Amino acid sequence: MNHDIYNRLKERIVFLEAAPGSILKEQILAKEFGVSRTPLRTVLFRLEWEHLVKILPRTGIQVAELELNTITNVFQARLELEAVIGTMAAERFTRPHFKRLDEFAVQCESLLDHKDPRALGNLDMEIKQLFYQTADNPFLIEMSERLYALTFRLWYFNMVKMDNMTWNLEVFSVKEDLADLSQTLETGDPQLVGQARKAQLLKHLKRIRSRFLGLSE
Repeated sequence: MNHDIYNRLKERIVFLEAAPGSILKEQILAKEFGVSRTPLRTVLFRLEWEHLVKILPRTGIQVAELELNTITNVFQARLELEAVIGTMAAERFTRPHFKRLDEFAVQCESLLDHKDPRALGNLDMEIKQLFYQTADNPFLIEMSERLYALTFRLWYFNMVKMDNMTWNLEVFSVKEDLADLSQTLETGDPQLVGQARKAQLLKHLKRIRSRFLGLSE
């Protein structure tokens, strides 16, 4: 599989540059990336397996819609998965990892009163990568990344629509989660860290559901 094309298309989808429900044309994509349809189809089949697109015969490639019920089901799976990753990561956390958490908190602070959904999204991805690296289980990471991409799109959609006050509340929530997580990691109890990760993800889901439904109304 052409990983460069895969990464570029996936980024386009998760950051909503390719709008949910929109149709992508295989011929146009092949011309854009300078490849034949064969390597492009390998990428598209992978994205379809990840539920980010649907391949519609004689029509094109439809970017997956944002369906709250489906994403809620994905979150339910993520809750248990992130708890396991948090527990495993806590067992390998070192001082340099704590330093990274402190750096993330500083980055988060800089986003208060400065709305930049892409920056906050990238920061969240970096936090997850830190836990992936310390958990050091490629199978868990693969499952988590696949599910994360599905839920990220709805969160990003919400962020783009936020007014300044709601934006600051969201940034503060991320910053608060980082502080709580660092404090819990200091206890040296991996089970507590796993529970904390699960609780934070549940709060994240509740915020997304509330704001998405509000926007829909």
